[in-house]
Amino acid sequence: MRVFIFILSYMFCTMANAQILPSYGGERAGQSAFTFLKNDMSVRSAGMGGASAALPGDRYSGMQNPAGLSSLSSSSFALSHIQLGGNLSQIGILTSIPNKKASSAWGLSLNRIQTPAYTERTEFQPEGTGYKLYSSQTSAGLSYSKQLTEQFQLGITLKSISESYTTGGQNGAYNAFSAAADVGFLYTTDLKDLRFAVLLRNFGGSSNLRGSYQASTFNRFPIQSLESNTLPTEFAMALSFIAYEKNNSSLRLAAQLVHPNDNAENYRIGAEFLATKDFAVRMGYRLNERGQSWPVGGLGWVINMGQYKMQCDFAVQKTDVMGWKNTIGLVFYSKKAKT
Repeated sequence: MRVFIFILSYMFCTMANAQILPSYGGERAGQSAFTFLKNDMSVRSAGMGGASAALPGDRYSGMQNPAGLSSLSSSSFALSHIQLGGNLSQIGILTSIPNKKASSAWGLSLNRIQTPAYTERTEFQPEGTGYKLYSSQTSAGLSYSKQLTEQFQLGITLKSISESYTTGGQNGAYNAFSAAADVGFLYTTDLKDLRFAVLLRNFGGSSNLRGSYQASTFNRFPIQSLESNTLPTEFAMALSFIAYEKNNSSLRLAAQLVHPNDNAENYRIGAEFLATKDFAVRMGYRLNERGQSWPVGGLGWVINMGQYKMQCDFAVQKTDVMGWKNTIGLVFYSKKAKT
């Protein structure tokens, strides 16, 4: 029976994705730079299909909705890692420091993606010039969250963003720099812990690469300037609520609408089932997002270590053309803190 329900749900989501939902804005795909910022560094969010803006604050909130940071009761340190196609790896490092007397919190985050070495080739040296090339993109953020009222939270993250591409002989590089901000709101009601969120991510100016190196100058003019590109800005509205609760078990459902500036709108739904207070099972699905026709899933569990706790999270997703995308995370925090 459970298998039948899963198959029926998957068929419904696929039909909705292909026939009902509009795809306006899809022609803008590929027009933004720093697209690594769109990858979900929150393992909890990744396991719920990205429907995370309205979830209660957790240790990954600094990279999702910074408003949730003010819900934390103790300092924490978090690590996350995404294994992408083509041997690409992306890491996230987050730390949060709450101030319960002021009902606020600060957070620091680092988000970096690094390519493996690849061979420099030209039309005259198709087997390689003897040099290896690398590229990397990095974002460093400072977050602040404030609990304005018992129900209303506000948060902001300011980010410095850069990318670098090494050139032949490692004598120079193409570089780009920019800055962006994430602004989030979170409103909590007394009915089934119903939460509403509004989020603006990666809002900032355009960027363009700077550099002039050419591996081969034959029949080419010197590079004068490179095209400017926008940041991958996203506007999101979301809600979440507890659909079932008994003893230490609960089921939270979440939904989110995302409007990006470089693609069509997409819709995300997710669920998190807490079998106990220390073990969670997550599922999610993204509607109207090309290349993401499979559901996602994840697990989370807490391990006690003396006066501290370690939270382990894992999420897995099968993409249509890039294989499997696996996300893992570790969080360290005080045992006195709420999980």
